[in-house]
Amino acid sequence: MEAIDLFPLYLSLRVAGIATAISFLIGIALAWLLARRRFWGREILGALVTVPLVLPPTVLGYYLLTTIGKQSPVGRFLEQSLGITLIFTWQSAVIASCIVSLPLMVRTAQASMEAIDPDLEKAARTLGRSEVSIFLTITVPLAWRGILAGTALAFARATGEFGATLMVAGNIPGRTQTMAVAIYDAVQAGRLSLANTLVVILTAVTVGALAILSWAGRGPER
Repeated sequence: MEAIDLFPLYLSLRVAGIATAISFLIGIALAWLLARRRFWGREILGALVTVPLVLPPTVLGYYLLTTIGKQSPVGRFLEQSLGITLIFTWQSAVIASCIVSLPLMVRTAQASMEAIDPDLEKAARTLGRSEVSIFLTITVPLAWRGILAGTALAFARATGEFGATLMVAGNIPGRTQTMAVAIYDAVQAGRLSLANTLVVILTAVTVGALAILSWAGRGPER
């Protein structure tokens, strides 16, 4: 039996974990903004949030290359001023995974927040509660199921991200090779036994994570 390098699994979980944490923080803020505020450009913002769901991953990867690549203003600034190079590093895989998973977090949490009776929040305002306090003690607790579901979907999507990651992080064994990229590499090399094993492992990890989060979300309504 062919030896299995578990580094791609470790990297995939690391990248997915960090990307999900970032998507969680940004996603909840965007979800609240889209669910509770009316402002000029709201529809445009909503469309921009959703775009990563419908654009081909290679297009997203290209946008990332032109945004954080060495020839871009951002890339040149990071390299010349801070000595940071993002392209072909695991950090660029985090950025790619965050972008593709963010829409799932935002849209799921937004739907959950929109289902909350706004009169509950209005009543809290009449009692002098701040917006931050209302958000933390009323909105989030009532929308927690949707937030948890969005987190689970974001993690699963980040774990299996392939196209954009391959373009910006590349396929460097021991450095940037995630599970999805390792599976692609194994198939291209005709190592189907290894590919089958990696597919089973990735599927088991993703299903397991979703099952755990689903279990955590069970129970009586709060």
